[in-house]
Amino acid sequence: MTLKGEYSHNIDPKGRLIIPAKLRDGLGEHFVITKGMENCLYVYPEAEWNAFEEKLNALPTTTDKNARKFAYFFQGSATDGELDKQGRTLIPAVLRDYAMLGKEVVFIGMGKRAEIWDKTRWDAKNAEVEADIEDIASEMEASGFSI
Repeated sequence: MTLKGEYSHNIDPKGRLIIPAKLRDGLGEHFVITKGMENCLYVYPEAEWNAFEEKLNALPTTTDKNARKFAYFFQGSATDGELDKQGRTLIPAVLRDYAMLGKEVVFIGMGKRAEIWDKTRWDAKNAEVEADIEDIASEMEASGFSI
């Protein structure tokens, strides 16, 4: 199942967040939450995380400093996510702090993973993307991607 769409939810004072019903099937019962690019969080279905982690484990982390940093970033912050009876999962404080999550957050389906953004930061990022989309589309087309 492809993860897609945009969904707004609130984090409760204990750091629990409802996983949108439309994303639950795609994420499954067990998933992984980790740091993402641009101070958001990535949420991987277990199988997708395992495939990603295999790639990370294949990096030459013993001899390559950047490979080590890359693995630290994703694997060092990864946590197992599980749903409670209300469809919520706990977002650890270290991840909430990294993503600067306030009370209001937005889930973004990105195909193989979902992203969690602070709503204010997502609104700014989304406005930036929308303002640049025609130029971005032209660059993508030049790279062989067509709409």
